[in-house]
Amino acid sequence: MARKAVVLFNLGGPDSLDAVKPFLFNLFNDPAIIRVPNPFRFLIAKLISSRRTPIAQDIYREIGGSSPILPQTVDQAEALDKALQGEEDQYKSFVVMRYWHPRAEQVVREVKAYDPDEIILLPLYPQFSTTTSRSSIEEWKKEAEKAGLSCLHSTLCCYPDEEGFVAANVQLIRQKLEEIEGEKPRLLFSAHGLPKKIVESGDPYQWQVEQTVAAIVRELGEDNLDYRICFQSRVGPVEWIGPATEEEIEQAGEEKRSLMVVPVAFVSEHSETLVELDIEYAELAEEKGVPGYYRVPTVGLHPAFIEGLASLVRRRKKGKTTSLCGRAICPKTSGDCALAGE
Repeated sequence: MARKAVVLFNLGGPDSLDAVKPFLFNLFNDPAIIRVPNPFRFLIAKLISSRRTPIAQDIYREIGGSSPILPQTVDQAEALDKALQGEEDQYKSFVVMRYWHPRAEQVVREVKAYDPDEIILLPLYPQFSTTTSRSSIEEWKKEAEKAGLSCLHSTLCCYPDEEGFVAANVQLIRQKLEEIEGEKPRLLFSAHGLPKKIVESGDPYQWQVEQTVAAIVRELGEDNLDYRICFQSRVGPVEWIGPATEEEIEQAGEEKRSLMVVPVAFVSEHSETLVELDIEYAELAEEKGVPGYYRVPTVGLHPAFIEGLASLVRRRKKGKTTSLCGRAICPKTSGDCALAGE
């Protein structure tokens, strides 16, 4: 029986109000986020994290003073291990957060102590981006090399239209529609935004979000479905991909259309869903005269999603970086695709 370590990557979040500032510094000091060399990036990260800390602390106060993303991700790891029980090989999942604990350096040591025959890297970002999946994987590989963790690595780079992920979203949407009985709101598929220049330089994230939504819409199977794709969480003066979720809410208010928001790029609840979607955007919707505002939960521990992750683990290509279908799926213009050139 071979021993397999499954490493689940997520963004992370502060575990206390005191952790907000160093969390933000780690975020903005990432060269995948602020794309300027040091020492300029360090200084920019110091400045932004200092300025944003009071605002961010107010956000986390709204949800109890800390982010729930780590305990939720640990629960997902435990659920994945249960789904993989009974396999010929032995699987154990480990959780790594990019900008707060547990960081890659710590988890590399834990995986090395486990002494696996293979390490399977599985980002909890269904849609690949240089700012999320690649950043997490590169940090892991750097720390693994430093620690002498040299066993076989297999990497799942993306799964935007994975069957279980899509099915979980479809079931959650249908459940919410049943709860509101008869009303036909516009579906707003809201994903975290990116600066436009990152996408224009070849990042496939926006295209992959569109593939996720297309797969969900196909599975919903409703004729003339009223839906939009939009992007949230804009920060700073640079131009971001759009349309912005706020703009779609304002337009729905003008049209007197009810809205059902689907967090299509998040697989767990955190500040962007619990505060931005549930509080800030709900208040904006009321202010702008949106007749009804509803929010679909993230896929979380939905059995279809967890089984989808297990399927990805089972079907990975040993020692390779691969997408859901085992080949590059992004258009040739996406030069930052994890499989570009293959």
